[in-house]
Amino acid sequence: MAPPRELMSPRFARALQCAAASHRSQTRRGSDVPYVEHAVAVAWILERLGFGEDVVIAGLLHDVVEDTEVTLSQVDAQFGPEVARVVADCSEVKLDSQGNKRPWMDRKRDHLAALAGASVASRAVVLADKLHNLLSIELDVLDGRPIWSLFHAERDQVLWYYRATIDQLGTGEVRIEALADRCREALTRIETIGDPTGAAATTDVP
Repeated sequence: MAPPRELMSPRFARALQCAAASHRSQTRRGSDVPYVEHAVAVAWILERLGFGEDVVIAGLLHDVVEDTEVTLSQVDAQFGPEVARVVADCSEVKLDSQGNKRPWMDRKRDHLAALAGASVASRAVVLADKLHNLLSIELDVLDGRPIWSLFHAERDQVLWYYRATIDQLGTGEVRIEALADRCREALTRIETIGDPTGAAATTDVP
């Protein structure tokens, strides 16, 4: 009989604390749900798919460099180079050289280009992020929340970005392909629901 898996390591517990503290002032788009819910959901998806601790921790921390004051060097120092590499791959460049927020489409296209040739670990974290985001969008739409008005892009642009990301990253490994299939299923359900508002984006929620 194989020895039992460790239920939670001190390293994972530290990563959970880091995610909760780093995102403590943030909420999910258009709601009062603490943002760390998303980080935990991404880590949970990855753990259920059987990825190792480095990947699961990267899932917990995938937004800390992009959306908080935590630096990549701090992630490297606390959790190691593999976690830092995946977090780097997951992080968009949101600001230009003058510190201004870059246009939404420029950020998304550049990030997709940067992910060309990404490792299985990085692709898994990005797709787990997309899956939870899509499930959250689906729930918001079904509950009648005006979710599309909270993006920095039109509904069709948002759905294009999800589809392009899934198609680019979702091949070559059985767990990756399973994750991509779940993303496509959620995306198709959202597309079927339609767009009751047609609203465009306005908020600064990460």
